[in-house]
Amino acid sequence: MKMKPDQVVKALAALAQPTRLAIYRMLVAKGKGGMAAGQVADKLKAPPASLSFHFKALNHAGLVESTQDGRFIYYAANFDVMNGLVDYLTENCCAGDSAQCAPINKC
Repeated sequence: MKMKPDQVVKALAALAQPTRLAIYRMLVAKGKGGMAAGQVADKLKAPPASLSFHFKALNHAGLVESTQDGRFIYYAANFDVMNGLVDYLTENCCAGDSAQCAPINKC
């Protein structure tokens, strides 16, 4: 996914908050299956009401996707957006000489 500068700024702004960064890292670690919102709340020891605010910010930035299954909402990292963000940030790495750059791992 090729990201535009305004998308990158929105994604970085969403991640520039400790709770949202912790949520996102947790979801990335969980993989494509994601986690139920309640599981995230339990792991972070955070009230679900405040987490919904953070999930909304991450969703608005395109960093997470949600699906509903009955009474539960599951959130998962959007790996296409994550990889697009990494690509954007590293596209001019080492003045275009990729031999100088460390390998970049993608999901």
